[in-house]
Amino acid sequence: MLTDRFARRFTYLRLSLTERCNFRCTYCLPEGNDCDTAESDLNIHEVRRLLTAFARLGTRKVRLTGGEPALRRDLSEIISLCKSVPGIEQVALTTNGYNLQKEISGWKKAGLDALNISVDSLDPAIFSRITGADRLHYILQGIDQALQLNFQKVKLNTVLLRQHNTHSLPGFLRFIKDRPVSLRFIELMRTNDNAGFYQEQHLSGEFIRQQLTEDGWQLQPKATTDGPALEYAHPDYAGRVGLIMPYSKDFCSSCNRLRVSSKGELFLCLFADEHQSLRELLQSDDPAPVEAFLQRAIGGKEESHYLHQQRSGQTRHLAMIGG
Repeated sequence: MLTDRFARRFTYLRLSLTERCNFRCTYCLPEGNDCDTAESDLNIHEVRRLLTAFARLGTRKVRLTGGEPALRRDLSEIISLCKSVPGIEQVALTTNGYNLQKEISGWKKAGLDALNISVDSLDPAIFSRITGADRLHYILQGIDQALQLNFQKVKLNTVLLRQHNTHSLPGFLRFIKDRPVSLRFIELMRTNDNAGFYQEQHLSGEFIRQQLTEDGWQLQPKATTDGPALEYAHPDYAGRVGLIMPYSKDFCSSCNRLRVSSKGELFLCLFADEHQSLRELLQSDDPAPVEAFLQRAIGGKEESHYLHQQRSGQTRHLAMIGG
C-alpha cells in the first residue's frame, strides 16, 4: 500500500490526460492556452501501465482531469481501460462540459461512474466572462442528461470569486433543490504567479459554511476514497453542498490523493513546484519499477501544503484540481 510517514494512505489518483484546454478561465488560463500538442501526452499504453502499478499499490479510485480531458479523442477508450484494470473500483471525470451533450452517453457506455462539471456561475453573462465561453445553456442541458443516465455521482465545481459569486448561494440552492447533484464551492488558491488576482478575488468558504449550518444543513461522513470536500446535506434538498477550503485547519491531515500530469510527472502535492518524472518507467510492461518508484517517492511527501507560508506552485497546476 502507498502510505506516507504521517500514516496517510493513498487510494485516489488524479490523472491529467492533457494540459490543453479550450476555455480561458480567469483564475486558471486567462491568456489562453499555449500548452504542448497532443503528441506530448501520455499514450494509452503508458496510461495502462501507470494505472496497473497504482492499482497494485492500493489505488481504488481514478479521476481523469486536464486541462480539458474531453479534448482527447481516445477518452472513451481510456475510460474503458480504467474500468478493466484489476483493483480500480471507481472511474470519475472532471470536465468543463463544452461537449457534454454530445459525448456523455459514450462515456457512460465506456464505464464512467462519476462526473464533475465546472459551473462557476448560473448566470450566462457571468459564466461567459469567467470562462471566455458562451456555453452555459448547453452545459446545464448536459447535466440534466447525466442525471437521466444515473451516474453514481454528478458534481458541479464552482470556484469562489469575490467579484462574481459572493451572493450566488441562493441561486445555486434553487438549482439543487430537486436535482441530486453535489455542488462544491472551491476557494481560490494563491499561487506564485497570481498574487494580485488572489488578493482581489479570494473569498473564504467559511461564510457559506456558516449560512448552511444556520439553515439546518448537516455535515456528512466521508468515504475512504472521497476528495477533500466537506459535504453538507439537508432533508428538503435533493442535492448536497460541498466546501473545499485549503486554508482551513488540518486540511491536509486526511489527504488520500496523488496526481500525475499528462507528461507522466508525479506531483505529491498540487502546490509543489517540484515533480518527479516516471515516464521512462512506463515504456515497459513490468510494473515493479513503477511501484518501487512510487514507494520511494511517497516517503518525501510533506505533512502540509504550506500555503500559509506562501509556498505554492504555478497557476497552470490548478487545472489538475479535478475536484
